[in-house]
Order: sequence, then C-alpha cells, then structure tokens
Amino acid sequence: MNEGHPTENQRAFAVELVISKMLRIGVLVAAAVIITGLVLFLVTGDSGYPGDTFPTNFGDIMTGLLAMKSVAIIQTGLLLLILTPVFRVFVSLFVFWAEKDYRFVLITAVVFVILIASFLLGKAG
Repeated sequence: MNEGHPTENQRAFAVELVISKMLRIGVLVAAAVIITGLVLFLVTGDSGYPGDTFPTNFGDIMTGLLAMKSVAIIQTGLLLLILTPVFRVFVSLFVFWAEKDYRFVLITAVVFVILIASFLLGKAG
C-alpha cells in the first residue's frame, strides 16, 4: 500500500477541486468588475464615450478602464468572463504535464491552440 502517497483518484479529485475553485473565482471577479461598471454607469448616467460609440479593441478597452469609463469597465468584466475557461485550459496543460499524462497534454494543447486561433480569426473577421 502507498501510505503517504495520494492515489490516482485522490490526485484527480484534488486537481478538479483546484480547477473548479479557479473557475469560480474567475466568474466572481468578472461579475464584480461588471457590476462595478454597471453601478458607475447608473450613478453617472454616462458611458464615458460620445453618442453610441464604445471601445472595440483591447487597447481602447484598457485605456477606458484606466480612465474609469463605465462601458470599458463592463467590457473588461466580460473579457475576464470569456478568458476564465481559456485560462482553465491553459492551467490544465501544466497539470497534465506534471501528471505525465502526455495524451491529455496533446489534446489540451490542441484545444488551447484552437481557442487562441478562434480569438485571432474573430478579431480579423
């Protein structure tokens, strides 16, 4: 018996627990940022941008975030919400590598590349 060494099921459970906590924290942080932007918008009645305009690229969103523009804050929260599961895939890559489960490293790497490519293609199109 392997006393002192976790079994494969215990390691898998520990990994899933860490990943679920990471996803939960990501969603809560994103929600807090979105709510902050929404409250700022409701209090000021101003999006921070003239007319019906809003930032459409990452640099403009970050500039608006630093200037505390409510729409940019909301968009930052949405970006965090979108990136949370992507970050989970990225972390899973290293978890599978540490576990020496190279089949899942390959599968996760392919999924990660597809996610990144979809962001880049979505940006271009």
